[in-house]
Amino acid sequence: MDLIEISPQAVPTVCKILDYGKYKYETQKRKNEAKKNQKVVNIKELKLRPQIDTHDYEVKIKQAKKFLEQGDKVKFTMRFKGREIANDQGKEVLKQILEDLEGLYKLDSEPKMEGRQMFMLISPA
Repeated sequence: MDLIEISPQAVPTVCKILDYGKYKYETQKRKNEAKKNQKVVNIKELKLRPQIDTHDYEVKIKQAKKFLEQGDKVKFTMRFKGREIANDQGKEVLKQILEDLEGLYKLDSEPKMEGRQMFMLISPA
């Protein structure tokens, strides 16, 4: 049996007489149990272009719905080439995505430009 200091900040300090090996085992077991119950949030990325075709767009929407139902966050990346960056076609596509996924998501970050790419992040509702 060992004298173990449980909470040194308390006044007076709290100590117990325990088997130290058993105490260490139980604390490790509690940590592992807490780790099992954790939910890991994944970020899935879908890459798009402003000139996306209707079928390709529908496939991306279907994938996004699947990811949101699984509880993952979805990051949409709109890539621009050449003069595509000049018009607002990319922003319109991202707005259309938000309309098609209505009720399934919570918007984490509005569409914003970084270099020649536009990003938008959504998470499940």
